[in-house]
Amino acid sequence: MPNLLGIQEDSIADGAIVLSLQVEKRHLAPNGYLHAASVAARAASAAGYGCVAHLPAGARGFTTIELKSNFLGTALDGRIVAHTTLVHGGRTTQIWDATVKGPTGRTIALFRCTQMVLWPKR
Repeated sequence: MPNLLGIQEDSIADGAIVLSLQVEKRHLAPNGYLHAASVAARAASAAGYGCVAHLPAGARGFTTIELKSNFLGTALDGRIVAHTTLVHGGRTTQIWDATVKGPTGRTIALFRCTQMVLWPKR
């Protein structure tokens, strides 16, 4: 999905992920505004990249169990950036918060993503 949408990895660090996307016509909804799914995919991808980078030793993966979003604005062109931070990094769950900013630096969306850590079956 990230490659399909053209999402770029800007940085992956300890507890912080930054992904961006150059808004193109393919990212817009039929009404001409940025499609919510384009924004949500960026935030979900950032949380996923973060979760993979922060899995506890021995874990086999993760799955998203909740994604909450609040849309505050839009962008019609330019680059939007998702700044994502680890809020909780437990043995069974991780929680990531993302703030998506438009080309002017204005916040256009807020996200919270909860990931369940998957362990090998005994």
